[in-house]
Amino acid sequence: MNAPVSPSPAPRVAAVIGAGPAGLMAAERLAGAGLAVTVYERMPSPARKFLMAGRGGLNLTHSEPRDAFLRRYGAAAPWLTPAIDAFPPDALRAFAAELGEPTFIGSSGRVFPESFKASPLLRAWLRRLAQAGVTLRTRCTWRGWNADGALAFDGPEGAFSVAPDVVVLATGGASWPRLGADGGWTGPLAEAGVAVTPLAPSNSGALIGWSAYLQDKFAGQPLKRIALTCDGVTARGEAVITRGGMEGGVVYALSGAIRAALARDGEARLSLNLRPDLDQKELAARLAGPRGRKSGATWLRKAAGLAPAAVALLREIDLAEGVDSLTNDAATLARRIRALPLSVAGVAPLERAISTSGGVALSEIDAHMMLVKKPGVFVAGEMLDWDAPTGGYLLQACFALGAAAAAGAIRYLQAQS
Repeated sequence: MNAPVSPSPAPRVAAVIGAGPAGLMAAERLAGAGLAVTVYERMPSPARKFLMAGRGGLNLTHSEPRDAFLRRYGAAAPWLTPAIDAFPPDALRAFAAELGEPTFIGSSGRVFPESFKASPLLRAWLRRLAQAGVTLRTRCTWRGWNADGALAFDGPEGAFSVAPDVVVLATGGASWPRLGADGGWTGPLAEAGVAVTPLAPSNSGALIGWSAYLQDKFAGQPLKRIALTCDGVTARGEAVITRGGMEGGVVYALSGAIRAALARDGEARLSLNLRPDLDQKELAARLAGPRGRKSGATWLRKAAGLAPAAVALLREIDLAEGVDSLTNDAATLARRIRALPLSVAGVAPLERAISTSGGVALSEIDAHMMLVKKPGVFVAGEMLDWDAPTGGYLLQACFALGAAAAAGAIRYLQAQS
């Protein structure tokens, strides 16, 4: 008679809260390690903000050299480096290719899937997660911990609780709350004694008090190949004039400097260079030629290469200051075009921001993304206190932090066994 076969031990259980890139990456890695994984998502469907990001072309990451790439994370770069080195841009590109979405490098160095969309990649990823045994439960809002330490949720059929072996929190920041990330997690973490740096809008528009004329005639018009400077920090790229101010990559890149100036002085002073590709002498030489009978706008377009929106901004600031730059000599006008002063009164609110600064203080987690005050609970993605400009840096860090949190959870369980 054969000896009875011992039953296989039940797999360890992991709960991932939040079905964005960080949460789904954590779920994939945890399932790959043999854990039984359930992802709890507040919204009716997963990764809504990720899908929104793909509407204008999904910028997954960036191709610039490692050191330049890491500098984009500012003060958080030393802390983020191990996670990004463990899951660098090339790994993210390979991940996308495995899902049937090969990538390409655009002219700016940004990396996009060949389809340019988020939805094909997400569909393939969700299929792979389901095949790996990952369960996705939607319309489940995390409320914190019960008295017995179990996770408390409100679900479609009422309140419920679960007691997994490990938890990964990846609920996002607080930008675009209608897509899922509403910052509601700050309350439960505060109750648990976890320090949270106040959430603030990042990669958001600058609020500038334009005249009604500029708002009506030029809102939505692009400013191409410009440079903006704030407190000695300069960014080059493009922006768009809005009714409330300016938006776009070059503005977003200065988010940190603008926030710091607003906090310090109540306003942020920007210097707008409308022709950064021409040096002072070359621009002055172009402006030294005879104007003839050309209108100011036509002359500036032909001599200085200024688009109508750029000319309108020059005249807008002139009117506000009671001057007429067109009466200046060529050298003075060239300096004006290359250093147009703008006063920023604020930034667009959280619900309009692309991302969030602030979050769980880095002093509250260990080197493996685990909350020091809640052993077995790990944090990933935008919930943590780091910041980055647009250009692929936000998504790259979210994917990498999801993988790092999963690695930390697996390490924790191995140490417990």
